[in-house]
Amino acid sequence: MGLMDKLRAELIDIIEWVDDNHHAIVWRFPRFHNQIKNGAQLIVRPGQTAIMVANGKLADVFEPGMYRLETKNLPILSTLLGWKYGFDSPFKAEVYFVNTTVITDLKWGTPNPVMMRDADFGPVRVRAFGTYTLRATDPATLLGELVGTDSLYEADEISELLRSIVNNSFAEVVASSQIPVLDLAMSYRDLSESVRQKVLEMVDDEYGLEIPQLHIVNVSLPAEVEKALDVRTSMAAVGDMGTYQAYQIGTSMPVAAENPAGGLAGAGLGLGMGMAMAQPMMNGMPQGPAPGGGMPQPVPPPPVAPPPPPPVPTWHLAENGEAVGPFTQPQLAEAVGTGRMRADTLVWRAGMQGWTRASELPELGSLFQ
Repeated sequence: MGLMDKLRAELIDIIEWVDDNHHAIVWRFPRFHNQIKNGAQLIVRPGQTAIMVANGKLADVFEPGMYRLETKNLPILSTLLGWKYGFDSPFKAEVYFVNTTVITDLKWGTPNPVMMRDADFGPVRVRAFGTYTLRATDPATLLGELVGTDSLYEADEISELLRSIVNNSFAEVVASSQIPVLDLAMSYRDLSESVRQKVLEMVDDEYGLEIPQLHIVNVSLPAEVEKALDVRTSMAAVGDMGTYQAYQIGTSMPVAAENPAGGLAGAGLGLGMGMAMAQPMMNGMPQGPAPGGGMPQPVPPPPVAPPPPPPVPTWHLAENGEAVGPFTQPQLAEAVGTGRMRADTLVWRAGMQGWTRASELPELGSLFQ
């Protein structure tokens, strides 16, 4: 076997891409000095597009199928390489495979709060996070605008840019919608579609990408605002505070009567309960004649302050060997949406023996579903 025959046998015969990376968008076929044997087999599987580049120019685009790379089958490439005669010789070219399937499980989130004006609460700050999908629709534009000469281009390399575009679109859509904060949940579907259309306008023609789906998972208020809303909801659920106080006193009397301590402590407790029970009754009775000799008027009971809300559990995260926090449950959900917190992140709160992975705690496991 001569030297030329040996070199010819070492050249590429089959060009294909068996993708096992679900986040890869573009992959360049490895080759020796860009040499491809004339007559080699090109296999393009469903969900793929192959692009051949020669001398820095786009030569041919191949849809799914099997192709035999010959000079007579590649008119553009033959023109670029100056082949006027179909001689059997290797040629130099680069082959890029583009993944045209839908890439899922991509997340977005607002790193900073979005200011908006609400009819009920005035100026408020909201945060949001969600998911989106990505697909390449124009491989030639994608290769020229984003990939360049990279041998492997993954979705993570463009995720930061897409998150910024989604965040800007979300802020513009929510601010212009003028939907009250308490009614945003019932408009998630319409808002998601509006944000998707705005993002699509910016990435479709410019980068050759498509956003088939975009979902808003949650829009949250600051922790102190949510706490105030919980107190307001609790007060509305209680209703008449005077009736609620009388009910509490009535239900506690049998418990006090069964107290085995007895003695002066029981008598003092009973006296105090009796006075507390009689006070609302006295407040509801007429307090003398009204001015001018009219009918007696009842005196309204004094307002009673609501009990303090229960403490909200806070969490600490382990980042770069240091404890950061505290964070509330809604803030942890936002950290998951922005990628700051993962399933293997170590967390701790008061009452725990030590640091534990977030996915192992039942109260935090639902954040990663």
